[in-house]
Amino acid sequence: MTTLDDRPATGGAEATAPAPDQSPARTEVSFDTSPDQYKHWTLSVDGDVATLTLDVAEDGGIVPGYELKMNSYDLGVDIELHDAMQRIRFEHPEAKALVVTSGKDRMFCAGANIKMLAASPHSWKVNFCKFTNETRNGIEDASAHSGLRSIAAVNGTAAGGGYELALACDEIVLVDDNSSAVSLPEVPLLGVLPGTGGLTRVVDKRGVRRDLADVFSTTSEGIRGDRAVQWRLVDGIAKAREFPEEIARRTAEAAATSSRPGAGAQGVALTPLEREVDGDTTHYGHVRVVLDRESGTATVTVLGPTSVPATVEELHEQGDQAWLLATTRELDDAILRLRTNELSVGTWLLRTEGDVATVAAYDEFLLANRDDWLVNETIGFYKRTVKRLDTTSRSLFALIEPGSCFAGLLAEIAFAADRSFMLEGQFEDDDDPKPPAVVRLDEFNTGLLPMSNDLTRLQVRFLGSADELAAAEGAVGRDLLAADALELGLVTSAPDDIDWEDEIRLVVEERRSFSPDALTGMEANLRFAGQETPETKVFGRLTAWQNWIFQRPNAAGPEGALRRYGTGQRADYDRKRV
Repeated sequence: MTTLDDRPATGGAEATAPAPDQSPARTEVSFDTSPDQYKHWTLSVDGDVATLTLDVAEDGGIVPGYELKMNSYDLGVDIELHDAMQRIRFEHPEAKALVVTSGKDRMFCAGANIKMLAASPHSWKVNFCKFTNETRNGIEDASAHSGLRSIAAVNGTAAGGGYELALACDEIVLVDDNSSAVSLPEVPLLGVLPGTGGLTRVVDKRGVRRDLADVFSTTSEGIRGDRAVQWRLVDGIAKAREFPEEIARRTAEAAATSSRPGAGAQGVALTPLEREVDGDTTHYGHVRVVLDRESGTATVTVLGPTSVPATVEELHEQGDQAWLLATTRELDDAILRLRTNELSVGTWLLRTEGDVATVAAYDEFLLANRDDWLVNETIGFYKRTVKRLDTTSRSLFALIEPGSCFAGLLAEIAFAADRSFMLEGQFEDDDDPKPPAVVRLDEFNTGLLPMSNDLTRLQVRFLGSADELAAAEGAVGRDLLAADALELGLVTSAPDDIDWEDEIRLVVEERRSFSPDALTGMEANLRFAGQETPETKVFGRLTAWQNWIFQRPNAAGPEGALRRYGTGQRADYDRKRV
């Protein structure tokens, strides 16, 4: 694992630190941004159509040391894209269709910046590819679960990650100008492979024939015109003079089929997050993160709601301060900041504090109002945030103690953990004794918050036994004490007050003694049992194998393809297959 001093130093969009390969002093990446701060994207909404225009500022890299030429991107570009998608979903419910296009002439997007990739340490590439994957998946999720249909208006060449951005959209229209093409040139030019879902989306999503996909992925100049349509690489082509009309026609058709609220719907403004950092403790309104660098742990505590909206109108009035939306924004930010900035903090201890009955009542309110667009968007945001836990390369341990509120929605945090520990009884020396901990299941645990493999966390947990799954699902609505939860297999261990502190300490110490690389591989394999989906392929195959290939001398060595790209020299490959 890379140490803190090996990381690229950044400060969000305002980073002024050295280039990634200069081993700078420790600073932090920030995921805070808003449309008025964007350097690379423009978000506009006209009636029921939202448009995202990519016009990358060449000198606007998240760290110095490279220029973002030809609409190439880095982590900062993707941070803005992620923010823009969130704002369309929450602030612009009137938008029923999304157009993704370029502000540059004859260049849609050249993909991830090669000099950035060549100079970055391994950990930076891993987190970059992972976040990019999640952002692309979010575009598809917006279509599948929010009704926001997306059209890539490819008004110039789309190469590598640029074509992968287009692939995340529902439709792709390519300008037919005898030069613009779509391509995945990583194999022939860079000695790597498409790392943000390119190969998977070409065959699984678009149904491109395997042999044609092989030709396409080894043709550096790409495919254009009628052939791109025939091979299903794009959905349509149009001459430059007809291109705007074709995009408008397809956008109108997409908007007509959307389930989004449309005109008259009032959005919810996403105001800047408030966080207070006091040494190794970060306080949000509903989330608290405490670092212990000596033990290599981060204790992440989520605070449950203190009240439940009486009506869905009241929820709308609360805006982004409504408990679940506010909590999810904070938890999402905490996860991203921890996994990007705190590489040596390898174990996360997941806790909750609050009243189980209030959490259960809040869940009931959400379930009763799922048809409301804001409720639907908020549940979907929470689903995607818990998925971030699944794909985070950290050991996750849930601590279920008196005063915790692992019910329904929040119970999914415990089920995302690699192990869960539930105190039996109470802490005898507690000056303010709290009732014994309970776990409570509801409909959120039985289908509404699936993992990337389209299975619930309970289904994955009990994959080998239908009887155990049925028993667990049969406990929906009951407050389960430690003995009950242990018998049902919902927790790993249920120590009493005498053994609690030692058991947690020993498991944390044991985890810290293991190879972090081995743990990352083990945890990723164990978390996604069961069926495979395009999304699990993207994370399991492309993220893992892409970054293994990025470490190989054929790509990253002094004579490798990444280092020699743009020099006029061909890479000198070690021809042995491994």
